[in-house]
Amino acid sequence: MQRLGIMGGTFDPIHYGHLVAAEMARTEFGLGRVLFMPTGTPPHKAGQRITPAESRLAMVELAIADNPSFEASRLEIERQGPSYTVDTLRQLKQARPEDELYFITGTDALRDLFSWHEPREILHLAHFIAASRPGFAAESMLEQASDDPLILTKVHLLEVPALAISSTDIRQRVSRGRSIRYLLPETVRDYIVRHRLYF
Repeated sequence: MQRLGIMGGTFDPIHYGHLVAAEMARTEFGLGRVLFMPTGTPPHKAGQRITPAESRLAMVELAIADNPSFEASRLEIERQGPSYTVDTLRQLKQARPEDELYFITGTDALRDLFSWHEPREILHLAHFIAASRPGFAAESMLEQASDDPLILTKVHLLEVPALAISSTDIRQRVSRGRSIRYLLPETVRDYIVRHRLYF
């Protein structure tokens, strides 16, 4: 049995905030591996322009190539229909019944968790690591749920300094001709330039 981390997200593009959060979660929670799981069809971004899944996956693969504890997964981009986290966790649990699952995401997602598809089933299937920026009052969200033992036992907070970086800001910087150097791995920046993403 091992603890398996799942880093979910659109990764449009992946950046150092994602990578630092995954590595800190891996070490803080003793995760054997972290799967980076680009969403196929994100249900919460309907109507928004999203970079094709194969390009987002390619950027993930470039970004994590030097970390043997990180692995890219095609599971969500190969599944038809909306990418619901609960379906991903069910598939992983079926494939790895002995493993303990830890889903890593940001505290903004924690705030919206109960608007997700089958949120309580998500918490039954996996622990939830909510990465936050320093100074972000994530604890208050947990205090509001203090009468819910499932949340108290399955949701964990992790403060990550690099989370001030955002994919939205990177896309806007590219479209405005501003520098994105040092916000994400150089291999990913080179991929964005070569493939003219976000211009």
